[in-house]
Amino acid sequence: MQLDPKVEAGRIREGFYKSAPGTPYGAFKLMGPCGAELVVMAGSADLDVTEGWEHVSVSTKSRPPNWTEMSWVKRLFWEPQACVVQYMPPEKDYINFHPHTLHMWRSTKALFPMPPKILV
Repeated sequence: MQLDPKVEAGRIREGFYKSAPGTPYGAFKLMGPCGAELVVMAGSADLDVTEGWEHVSVSTKSRPPNWTEMSWVKRLFWEPQACVVQYMPPEKDYINFHPHTLHMWRSTKALFPMPPKILV
């Protein structure tokens, strides 16, 4: 999937989080649909360490992103028919690098089971 030009324009091109233009993964600063700057980090499923999982994290400076912002970012990085999930792992496995970050994941190796539509 090719990135939307507004995403490409927000690509971080210098420093630790820099990435090459034109790649679908990297770090981005975007003005979100609710007026807050969003820092978005997208990771590739192609790396051995990711074991076939695509990952996108979304954060703001002062609060976790809301549903509107997460949905907007989901549409920027995945096709409309893609099922992505947010996990709440066992508390013993929590790792918190930033207090205002939420994550979305998509497996490239298996179809993800979904509950009945009426429940979601």
